[in-house]
Amino acid sequence: MVDGVRCALVVDDDPEIRDILVHILESDGVKVVTAQDGHQAMQKISSASPDAVLLDVRLPGLSGIEVLKKIRGIDDDLPVVFITAYANIRQAVEAVKDGAYDYLSKPFDNNEVLRVVRHALSEGQLKKRLKAVTGTQLGTLGLIENMGPSDTVARIASDVHRVAKSDFSVVIVGETGSGKELVARAIHGDSARRDGPFMAIDCGAIPEPLLESELFGYEKGAFTGADRQKSGKFELANRGTLFMDEIANLPFGSQSKFLRVIQDRLLSRLGGTKPVNVDIRLITATNRDLQEQVASGAFRSDLYYRLSEFTIHLQPLRKRREDIPYLAKRFLDSANVELKKTLAGFTPEAVEALMSYTWPGNVRELRSQIRRAALTASEMITVEDLSITPAHKFKISTRVNGGASWSGGSLGEIVRQTVLGVEMAVLTDVLKFTGGNKARAARLLGIDYKTIGTKVKKLDIQVRMIKGGDDGKA
Repeated sequence: MVDGVRCALVVDDDPEIRDILVHILESDGVKVVTAQDGHQAMQKISSASPDAVLLDVRLPGLSGIEVLKKIRGIDDDLPVVFITAYANIRQAVEAVKDGAYDYLSKPFDNNEVLRVVRHALSEGQLKKRLKAVTGTQLGTLGLIENMGPSDTVARIASDVHRVAKSDFSVVIVGETGSGKELVARAIHGDSARRDGPFMAIDCGAIPEPLLESELFGYEKGAFTGADRQKSGKFELANRGTLFMDEIANLPFGSQSKFLRVIQDRLLSRLGGTKPVNVDIRLITATNRDLQEQVASGAFRSDLYYRLSEFTIHLQPLRKRREDIPYLAKRFLDSANVELKKTLAGFTPEAVEALMSYTWPGNVRELRSQIRRAALTASEMITVEDLSITPAHKFKISTRVNGGASWSGGSLGEIVRQTVLGVEMAVLTDVLKFTGGNKARAARLLGIDYKTIGTKVKKLDIQVRMIKGGDDGKA
């Protein structure tokens, strides 16, 4: 940043290309410095401290790829956008996989240049601010980048930083897909054990007869098929962190042995007699209330108190909606690289659908939705590309049976009346939501304009009487 103004470095051996990019960026208020080759680029990075670099793939002397490697050697957070001719797009995509932020192909689309550079500048500045706040707390920085910039995530990051420097056992509580392993890895990354191994095991994914051998290992001949000695997760995590997901699924019969190991830091492999020393940091996670498990007798109280020296509660995505646009953009950027596409973003209706959906699968579901939508979308992701059920957004006030009575009617007639009642309730609520705009309501419900017009007429829904009604095909 130069004198408080965002700064971009343009590196290209073609003066005409440099002039075009300077004109585009300066019209957007960006300070631009230029270089004509890789050596000059490295000098400008040292002297001008740019917030982003636009780098030609093919340069005289040092190639663009070589310059990228040199930049990564001195500043891993500086966003680098490759400039490429159409014929070299594949090379640019490979560069993105190796650490470039994005690429632009010639001839340029001015709006696309501005979109990519704005995002690159914003991400570069965010990383610098986070690094200034967190210092060398690489785990915390990664957590904020992966979960979002909301105050909720910032509080989680604060908890992570607070507990990471200790060797406390930590329980992370949150719904499936809410980021429990991300938090565990952040704790490990900020701890004194960061250079040691991080081992993860899902207690709910391993059959009970195999779980103890996975945790504690076994000696050769301990059971049929044990043809060699094998170390368990405890040993493999020595001098590092062991993360046990879905700890509530740990069999009751194994809990006492597990407690003994984490108290004494000694274990015996299955079939063995010689104790093995283990030095680990233990982090566990659950989507259940462990205190309720203790009260019901399904979980040992002494084990619970040993595990829960510090507890971190994660909010589901529906309770931190301000993170949704950030995460959606992040997942779209990744999908663009993966699918070799250049989708520009989301339509307003798609953003509205993303923000309104309840996300029962949390961040994991959001990522899957964006990847799937990116596969089918052409220029931007629309609400039609998303497989989100819009009905999640609307509270239906009409009774489910639509006022139909079972008395004196056949089952078929009752079902028909019930369906009509629900259909009328949904259509009415959606039209209220859109201010009577049938075209927008049709998009939200995933049907065409003609169909919604027919249904409105058939059900005698008075669109014009809905407050703020606008029957235009917006």
